[in-house]
Amino acid sequence: MSDFLKQRSGAPHGFFAAEAAGLKWLSAPGVIPVVDVIDVGEDALRLERLTSVPPSPEAAAEFGRRLAHLHDSGAPAFGWAPAEPAWFGPLDSPFEVSVEPTSSFSDFWVAQRLQPVADDIAAELTPEENATVASAITAVGTGAFDGIAGSGAESPSRVHGDLWSGNLMWTPAGGTLIDPAAHGGHRLEDLAMLALFGTPFLDEIFAGYETVHPMPESWRADLPAHNLFALLAHVRLFGRGFLGQTLGAAREVTDRGVELGA
Repeated sequence: MSDFLKQRSGAPHGFFAAEAAGLKWLSAPGVIPVVDVIDVGEDALRLERLTSVPPSPEAAAEFGRRLAHLHDSGAPAFGWAPAEPAWFGPLDSPFEVSVEPTSSFSDFWVAQRLQPVADDIAAELTPEENATVASAITAVGTGAFDGIAGSGAESPSRVHGDLWSGNLMWTPAGGTLIDPAAHGGHRLEDLAMLALFGTPFLDEIFAGYETVHPMPESWRADLPAHNLFALLAHVRLFGRGFLGQTLGAAREVTDRGVELGA
């Protein structure tokens, strides 16, 4: 088996260890392909080298089914992660995120993800922009998004945590997970990230997912609440070029919260 070396001199302490632990945790249920960890050190992570193939509708549907099984395998708590410290963001500029086990999704999402990043970028935003973000965070904090489309609260899912299309590699084994920010979270976190910047055959992925885990009607309207952290993080990491999309999502979260009775 050939390998792939991911390395960065002076990487933050525990960065590669956290990624390795996340990959092993996602692989543990045996329900979805995950890149194999060969070795890990302070400044490098040695992985199985994957062979890329074009995606297909059939592979996408199968990936959706497997992702649902992964989520259904569960996690100890919202906010729990398989290693500490935990990180989010690209190799050259990740930032640390909290891993405090929490009893509800809304408490975790607000206190450990949304509010810290909103605070980090507040000085770069106008008062009106900050108010738009704050309104969305308040809507999440009501618990309106603890379930799906107003249903009862979800149990913690085993989530990838950064599942945009660049962290999903199509291989002969099927859709394969790489580069996670794995933790106990809400199943819609991963589905929202797949939708955020576009993923090939997204409708087929979602259809496959629902054959294993049926969703309430209008569930997709909840997705902005679950990609708001990633959008805020993009503003933090890359600047105001992502702010328009972020504020649009924040307004959708506030409006959806009203629909759900927040």
